[in-house]
Amino acid sequence: MSNIKKKIVVIGSSNTDMVIKSDHFPKPGETVLGGEFLMNPGGKGANQAVAATRLGGDVSFICKVGNDMFGKEAIAKYNEDHINVEHVSVSSEQPSGVALINIDQKGENCISVASGANYCLSEEDINRAEPIIKNAAIVLLQLEIPVLTVTYAARMAKQHGAIVVLNPAPAPKEALPSELLSNVDVIIPNSPEMETITKRCVADLKSAQDAIGEIISKGVKTVIVTLGSKGTIVFHDGKYKQIPAYSVEAVDTTAAGDTFCGGVCVALAEGKTVFEAVQFGTKAASICVTRMGAQGSIPFRNEIGNTFV
Repeated sequence: MSNIKKKIVVIGSSNTDMVIKSDHFPKPGETVLGGEFLMNPGGKGANQAVAATRLGGDVSFICKVGNDMFGKEAIAKYNEDHINVEHVSVSSEQPSGVALINIDQKGENCISVASGANYCLSEEDINRAEPIIKNAAIVLLQLEIPVLTVTYAARMAKQHGAIVVLNPAPAPKEALPSELLSNVDVIIPNSPEMETITKRCVADLKSAQDAIGEIISKGVKTVIVTLGSKGTIVFHDGKYKQIPAYSVEAVDTTAAGDTFCGGVCVALAEGKTVFEAVQFGTKAASICVTRMGAQGSIPFRNEIGNTFV
């Protein structure tokens, strides 16, 4: 990769996470008492932007927030992390996005999101940000903003020669547009997202290979399927490789996938191979899950080191 273009542009969502940790998830009609409450900045796009910058990337973030306390605090936090917020815009019509997160004693989570201003991020916003997209090595996208905006951004990024990375989360309710997938270089789904996209069960290397075949037939060159504690299955350059997870005691998996995506993009922007990038992202995610919170749990580069293999 060129030594000139190392910038990472993340286009996605900004939320405020309201987190309750308790013994178990409430059943319908049940109230669970005794939970610990935390309020943290979150959103898949924001988490990935924070992860990429903390892990050593030169990051710009494109998103939309509301004209409210949550939006103002989010922008202040991005500035603290030295993220370029030139193209974080403010909606006068919708509030900032909010996520309600329940975490059980095993560290698993369930999340409800009110998207708010995230769903106002438009093609016009992407056009205004074209100068930074033009200079990006990597453009990282997710699905907490309108899929039409994601598709438009992917096409623009591809036209300018960036590596386009898509984390198809949350799992899409409808089939992803063929135009979007044809402009994606690297896709990073977890197993439920992969199953939603391909309609195939993904549990191990053999079943993943069948599902991956469907993705690459759409034009995607590299597929990275995350399987939590089972590690990651990677298809790149005609080769499959299973990369194990680190053995850690998880307390909160909320931002693990986002940290992984940010780490992969940083390594790719530094010219590392896909397999080295996955190893780096895996190490970062293994630290993230040992801490509570979303952005608060994301590690810094000095905690990871520079070892990619």
